Amino acid sequence: MYDAFISHIQQRNFFEPGKTYLLACSAGLDSMALAQLLHAGGIQFELGHVNFGLRDVESEGDEDFVRKWAELRNLPVHVHRAKTKEWAENKGISIQMAAREIRYQFFEEIRSQRNLEGIVLAHQEDDQLETIFLNLVRGTGIEGLYGMSDRLGWLIRPMLPFSRAQLANYAEEVQFTWREDRSNASTDYKRNKLRHQGLPALYNLEPDTRQNLLQSFVRLKDTGKAFSGLFEQWKAEHVREEQGISFLSYSAINNMPGAATLLYFWLRPYGFNSDQALTLAKCLEEIKPGRLLRSAQYELSMDREELLLYPIPIAFPEIELSFDTQSFELPEGHYEVTYGAKTASIDRNPEHALLDLDCLEFPLKVRSWQEGDRFNPLGMSTEKKISDFLIDNKIPLPLKKEVKVLVSGNRIAWVVGMRIADWAKVGPVTQKHMHIQKR
Repeated sequence: MYDAFISHIQQRNFFEPGKTYLLACSAGLDSMALAQLLHAGGIQFELGHVNFGLRDVESEGDEDFVRKWAELRNLPVHVHRAKTKEWAENKGISIQMAAREIRYQFFEEIRSQRNLEGIVLAHQEDDQLETIFLNLVRGTGIEGLYGMSDRLGWLIRPMLPFSRAQLANYAEEVQFTWREDRSNASTDYKRNKLRHQGLPALYNLEPDTRQNLLQSFVRLKDTGKAFSGLFEQWKAEHVREEQGISFLSYSAINNMPGAATLLYFWLRPYGFNSDQALTLAKCLEEIKPGRLLRSAQYELSMDREELLLYPIPIAFPEIELSFDTQSFELPEGHYEVTYGAKTASIDRNPEHALLDLDCLEFPLKVRSWQEGDRFNPLGMSTEKKISDFLIDNKIPLPLKKEVKVLVSGNRIAWVVGMRIADWAKVGPVTQKHMHIQKR
């Protein structure tokens, strides 16, 4: 076991000479085996132990065991006595989830404070198999078959190729002791039920079932990596970004094998789930512009020729502009307001508004446009619906929702950033003007 372990950690370059690491140590077989192996291999490490206070005298015994083991070897040990039940109640989560959060938070705090090179965890092959099957039970996709990574950020798992039986044999060989957590024998928890009932029944199907499963998961993980690479190529070719909006044409996804999976991998960073991706794939069979899907912060809409993905617009509170307003703020920028007598020059910048002051009724209002709003655009004598005006200007749906109007009395004087109304323009008879400029 020792030779195989040393060969493995050298091949994977887990530990650098002269660097010190933090070993997460529970006092159980796995972590004590890893402690023995690291110590025998000359790896510099400190120990971190969390006393969750869930097993009374046994929890105290675990803490005392880890302290004494470290002291006998002159190794620093860090212990956290956690209020696990209180943590779970305050956060409304299970005891198991609370223990996980406490554990990883404490280990990271110690690693950071002590400037240690990594956090070493004792997860082994049986833990890996249990994790993969639990992921399958939860309904995860192909990435659930990846299991735990042997290196992820500061976390290092050097024991994944070794089984619990191998560790027990190593313990017998070198005569080290450990503490047995009696709760591990209970079948009240899913992982324990899987460990003691589900997986043994599966392994009994064939003599080599366990090894075949491990080999299958390795191949599936490699398949998943291949898919991820192909997906990134597809995404780079077909998803374009403009003005904070992502566009995907129907032609790039329709009739694609695994369309729902492609959509899921595209949308999941934005909070969409696999069920929504399946729903969207079905919607693509009959395009109906205007259909929407939402996550917590993003919205996906079906336009005429493509899908549009964008942040959910934040509601804009109406603001008033009095006659003496000098400036105001909108989400899209800062605006300055000046007033003057008749001007000879005309500002044709659509982001600015040069208006006949005598035509305006104060206070003016800036608000989001609404269905039914109409105005007569500059150069036109007849009115036009704002909705039609936006369509004519090919404004994408998410940007339509951001459009605001400047209202005078009950008339729209300016579609902000796009066009003023003809009735409010500066003309030959204008005596005073109001000039709004985006800065």
